Amino acid sequence: FIVGRVTRISPEAPVPVVRFQAEHVRLGGAANVAHNIVALGGRAALVGVVGRDAIALTLRERLVAAGVNVDGLVEDAARPTTEKVRLVTERNQQVARIDYEDDSDVAGAIEEAIVDRIRQCGADVKALLASDYLKGAITRPVVEALVALKQAAGARIPLIVDPKIPHLPCYAGATLVTPNHHEAETATHRRIRSDEEARDAAREFRARVGCDAALVTRGEHGMWLSHPEVEGAVPAVAREVSDVTGAGDTVVATLALALAAGATPAEAAVLANHAAGVVVGKFGPATVIREELLAQFTSGN
Repeated sequence: FIVGRVTRISPEAPVPVVRFQAEHVRLGGAANVAHNIVALGGRAALVGVVGRDAIALTLRERLVAAGVNVDGLVEDAARPTTEKVRLVTERNQQVARIDYEDDSDVAGAIEEAIVDRIRQCGADVKALLASDYLKGAITRPVVEALVALKQAAGARIPLIVDPKIPHLPCYAGATLVTPNHHEAETATHRRIRSDEEARDAAREFRARVGCDAALVTRGEHGMWLSHPEVEGAVPAVAREVSDVTGAGDTVVATLALALAAGATPAEAAVLANHAAGVVVGKFGPATVIREELLAQFTSGN
């Protein structure tokens, strides 16, 4: 984040002139998911692809400092480490964003290395989580390796997927897939404006994908859980929304940790919903700690 104060409109073009004040770095994407897991008291090992650049070094350092295992990160010298630079005002209003990335699918030796890292996951793994951002790290062979690991463990290891539409056919066999309402609408060709429409879309989404359960996130309207044994709405709990950036990361991190601890899908959804209610009150990609989550229940929310 580059933070500054808007002083005037540029004479060169109709854009604001921002006077620099500060800059800071946050973990984003799958790194934010892993950070959220650790912040809630879990252990996280991250598998993915990074470049051979300074940002990769910074990423590794911050992940290690946060307590995340980075042994699964695969280095690809041919691509940059994904980085998003946001220009924001002192009042946290975003002015512009610059993305440094190569979102082409990994292939060859890099893809094989990612699959190998997944297969090396130890017997102490309690949950698998695929956060798909369409940045190239999630391919069919990668998801197949995750599904195979989940199936080999039976019901002991849940596989949670934060999806993207182009990869929906890859997620068959997942325990829980978490589309937002836009993704659910696109996948099912249904509008979602009510609980009933969310129910029908979630049921169809689950059938189309071939996953055990689906949790449709609906922003200020909460969530809808569709599971063979239980389905229903999970009302939103956010009191004040500052920034929704990374809220989905917090949701899937909480779901994975809750399911790993033995929670039912319904219990995990309630916990994730309350965690999201906390994190949207913070600016930028952020984490929720156990005390904040517990306070959501003890304060009567």
